[in-house]
Amino acid sequence: MTGNCAELLVIFVAPFLGMPIPLVPVQILWINLMTDGLPALALTAEVEEPDLMKRAPRPPTENPLAAGVWQHILLVGGLIAGLTLGVQGLGIGGGSPWQTMVFTTMAFSQAALAMALRTDRLSIFRQGLWSNRAMLVAVGMVVGLQLLIVYLPALQVVFHTAPLSVGEMAVCVGVALAVLAFVEAWKQARTRMSYLAAVNAAAI
Repeated sequence: MTGNCAELLVIFVAPFLGMPIPLVPVQILWINLMTDGLPALALTAEVEEPDLMKRAPRPPTENPLAAGVWQHILLVGGLIAGLTLGVQGLGIGGGSPWQTMVFTTMAFSQAALAMALRTDRLSIFRQGLWSNRAMLVAVGMVVGLQLLIVYLPALQVVFHTAPLSVGEMAVCVGVALAVLAFVEAWKQARTRMSYLAAVNAAAI
């Protein structure tokens, strides 16, 4: 939902900023199939967080978007959209293949988001990068296939892409890493707030 929120915002907001529609339908379809499908399957192989069985169960009537979920969707989706629109403006201003940059930024950002959301509270580095090899394979496939789409002439025709320079690709990767870092910081902040709330409740 966070990734789809970002896509909707990018497509909706760009014209209001005087920029062309960022993505063509085949690119949107590719992002939805690959960055949603493969990582979603890989998440089923994720190991449980160490303190999972020590937590109180969620109430059966609780809204699925409660407990900070809808805030995460809007905040992180808005972040990805804002950064992607920035990449589009940068590409247009610099005469770069901006649509390919937007396409690649969205694909890489959603792959990074999937990595960050492997756990709800722990850093992925504390959980262990190698604890879910299926996710690493899924993200590797997303990145590898995206690179083929960008640099293989036959696929460039199908997906309306153009080759990116090293600098242009670095911008796309940088945005994805920024998304990963933000979500990791968001998880740490939420965990700390929950801990402080529990301490205050115990003190009272």
